[in-house]
Amino acid sequence: MKAQTNKRAIAIVGVAMLAMAATAGADETDMSQIPTTGEKAAGAPFEVKADWGAFTLDPRIAAKVRNKEKINYVFSYQASGIPLFSPQYAAGFKRGCQMGNAIYPMECASIAPVQTDPNQQVSQIDAKLAAGAIDCISIEPVTSDSTTAIVNKLMSRGIPVFTVGVTSRGHEFANFTQIPLKEGATAAEIVLKWMNDNNTKLKVFAVSGGDPAQFWAQGRMKGFRQAIQKSIPDAQFVNTESNAINTSYDPGKTYDSYKAFLSAHPEVQFVQNVDIGAEYADKAIKSLNRVGKVFTVGWNVSKGQLDAIEEGIQVALLDQRWPDQAAFGGPACAQFFANGVILPNTQTLRPVLKADVASARAELAKTLSGK
Repeated sequence: MKAQTNKRAIAIVGVAMLAMAATAGADETDMSQIPTTGEKAAGAPFEVKADWGAFTLDPRIAAKVRNKEKINYVFSYQASGIPLFSPQYAAGFKRGCQMGNAIYPMECASIAPVQTDPNQQVSQIDAKLAAGAIDCISIEPVTSDSTTAIVNKLMSRGIPVFTVGVTSRGHEFANFTQIPLKEGATAAEIVLKWMNDNNTKLKVFAVSGGDPAQFWAQGRMKGFRQAIQKSIPDAQFVNTESNAINTSYDPGKTYDSYKAFLSAHPEVQFVQNVDIGAEYADKAIKSLNRVGKVFTVGWNVSKGQLDAIEEGIQVALLDQRWPDQAAFGGPACAQFFANGVILPNTQTLRPVLKADVASARAELAKTLSGK
């Protein structure tokens, strides 16, 4: 949930300017960051040289490509049953399939455990592989290492792999996601500006998340803490990335965690949530009658967070563009097969402040409606 640009040195022979038909006519609520330009790799899609070795397209898939036959595109993501996250990822996958089919014919399939389970995720991919049902795949890993072995296995067998959503250390062609330390610093910059604009002096902070030990969570918390402390030398963090509040991803448990924490720490003035739980911190603040005394910042778009921003409890949310992450694999696979192009990582955080709430609501509604 949760990116670094691809560090692999791929032989480049030029730049292809790609106008994706699926993005034509997008209205003002379409804020997609999926790239429409990329670089053509020498020999692609049949052969690609990289710093980790050479990729050779599986002969079965190569025959399909030469004959312009439909390919099997698979998207594997963390879980289908996570609130907020899963519906937006499912909608993004559907859009990515449409975008991909506008470039190269493909049959699309998505697979995911109901709840996060890295072993089951890998087993699902292995089952598809054994059935010969993967010609290109996009994977959202649970952790930076949870799918490294299967990614490298797929690539060694000549099946193109792209990863999204979480920084990865495999041999995939591209990793489309955010850079956690920079995300944290961006959040701090927004909070500091808000403090200055509103003549609000905050000194006591806390950090939290549903799975705070994850690489991306650690980066977001550390980047935030370091930037705040650099600007406010006497700022106090009642906890840090090493002992952050672990809220879980369950709404009820998250709310209870924040209510208990804030009751035990009346001195806290600001709470950072690094995934999907900020709206429950906002609710806990309201239930404890601490509106105007405690503020928050969070990640990802939800109605509850947008409401809290308008109410003045939450300063901002940081949209890491879940739908784009889920959509990326469709056009990435299509461009690779049609043009030998490897699409780059173009993800950046989109801050949503009070002035942006209306447009964010419209885009969220559009995403979830599938239109």
